[in-house]
Amino acid sequence: MDLLLMLQAIIMGVVEGLTELLPISSTGHLILAGELMDFWTKDKRVVFEIFIQMGAMMAVVWEYRQKIFSSLLGLGKPGVERNLYINVAVAFFPFILIGYTCADFIRAVLFSPYVVATGFIVGGLAIMWVEKRAYSPDTDDMDAMSYKRAFKVGMCQCLALVPGVSRSGASIIGGMYFGLSRKASTEFSFFLAIPVISAASLYSMWGARDLIEVADIEVFALGFIASFASAFVVMRALLKFISNHTFMVFAWYRIAFGLLILLTAYSGAINWVA
Repeated sequence: MDLLLMLQAIIMGVVEGLTELLPISSTGHLILAGELMDFWTKDKRVVFEIFIQMGAMMAVVWEYRQKIFSSLLGLGKPGVERNLYINVAVAFFPFILIGYTCADFIRAVLFSPYVVATGFIVGGLAIMWVEKRAYSPDTDDMDAMSYKRAFKVGMCQCLALVPGVSRSGASIIGGMYFGLSRKASTEFSFFLAIPVISAASLYSMWGARDLIEVADIEVFALGFIASFASAFVVMRALLKFISNHTFMVFAWYRIAFGLLILLTAYSGAINWVA
């Protein structure tokens, strides 16, 4: 196997893992990394990026495997175990409904550098607004969240269908706006990643199945492992970080990255359309 291609696959996996669960959007970062490294052809790179998202998702599954398993055992009786799965399903439903019905429109119209840049900047301003308002959460544990609140968070998550907005950012900040603590909102966002990434990835992978070749398996595997490992580290680090800090640093980062997209798109330095 080409050693350079292997290294590029690992870097792309790390970029995905570092950005998927943080409120900064993985889309722009993967495009930037792929273009700077001239990684694979456009079509093959898109399939690869979809696949390595599964690595970040599996990191969440592994970290919360005991809670996921115990919740499965409790599905048959009322309690916090069953509530978790119901809340995830309630929050996931509007995303899959809107995403499925609007998929063609999103791909045809919204994947432009200026939309992505706007998503980054507006998302950063939204984080600032939520953090600077009188923040007084009334729910410290995601298990205590009501179905109604889960649905509201799910509606916020739908904003991430606009490229650059960030699924984790929309769900975390939406949860905080509706009264969840930073920890509860962040952990619920992690759990929402499981069905959202699984559904989106499997749907996209099936549509692009003809582009995958046996010779690509090793490259895909390297990216998946790198994504899993980096997402696992980021997940733990984020929960530790927010115990003593706000999300303001991510807001400033999003605004700066959005401006970078505008500058490089206008100058033609980066092919963001890819």
